[in-house]
Amino acid sequence: MPPSIDPSILRVLALDPSTTQIAAHGGSGFSSTFRLTTPTTSLFVKISPGSAAATMFEGEHASLNAINDVVPSLCPRSLAWGKLDGKDAYFLATEFLDLGGRSGSSRSGGGGGGSGLSLAQKLAKLHTTPAPVPDGHTSPQFGFPVTTCCGDTPQDNTWTSSWADFFARRRLLAILERGERSNGKDAELRKVVERTAKYVVPRLLAPNHLGGSASISPVIVHGDLWSGNRGRGVFVGREDSGPSEEVVFDPSACCAHSEYELGIMQMFGGFGGSFIREYHSLVPKTEPVEEYEDRVKLYESYHHLNHWAIFGGGYRSGAMGILRALCRKYTDEDG
Repeated sequence: MPPSIDPSILRVLALDPSTTQIAAHGGSGFSSTFRLTTPTTSLFVKISPGSAAATMFEGEHASLNAINDVVPSLCPRSLAWGKLDGKDAYFLATEFLDLGGRSGSSRSGGGGGGSGLSLAQKLAKLHTTPAPVPDGHTSPQFGFPVTTCCGDTPQDNTWTSSWADFFARRRLLAILERGERSNGKDAELRKVVERTAKYVVPRLLAPNHLGGSASISPVIVHGDLWSGNRGRGVFVGREDSGPSEEVVFDPSACCAHSEYELGIMQMFGGFGGSFIREYHSLVPKTEPVEEYEDRVKLYESYHHLNHWAIFGGGYRSGAMGILRALCRKYTDEDG
């Protein structure tokens, strides 16, 4: 017997229970996933128990829509999130992305609908569009309006004027604290992370150094763009939907330095040399160009630390290797 549709979902999406069907669809490491089918369209719903799901779904809802506002063809739009009636569980409802949809070239260029853009072109558009100035501020800021989750790690996105300060405090030092709560105190790792935050981050990411005298401006990034969060699909129900095209999903967005995106892309691979060359033909490497590889390795280290915090094990050694090398190069010590 198919699962019933919670009244809260029907209510917020204004769906008729007599003509809406639900079926299990796909899978997720943290949620149960479903396809809702109506006489005119399909929707995608995630459901997960516990208060942590509220944080996760609020963050994903805001992330999808922040990306979609800039590049609509890059990811699904989120329609709603909320609490199930009478249950300690939450839902997220989005457009349905048919990853088994119609085949065709992502560069078809008209006639059949769709954007006609490659993933590199879409990502370049996202990364060259200045992020909006947040409410209550008069200048661009790094951060995000809500907490987001990378895996199941809640990320503090408090608005910060300095990218170096944001990355050091809200990413490196914050994930060290979470990792130690999960895996126990680690004096050796703490020493090298703290040294990196104190010396390497200001050296590589300081204002008036990163990006030259003009510095950098925050842009929206996906935040968790490994190969498992990309695919090809069709947005069901969109009037301009055409051949399947390259898309992303499960974001953990923030307003950041564009190259921050490349850290996890490099860590897990799946984005080949041709992709990177096309991307950088549209988004040039930030000045100083000679420090580009070190910056991307620095950003990659956060994801090693996050995976150590979530899974433990060998991810610690990946972080230590990167951070010790950066400390040796930029502080004459290995931490």
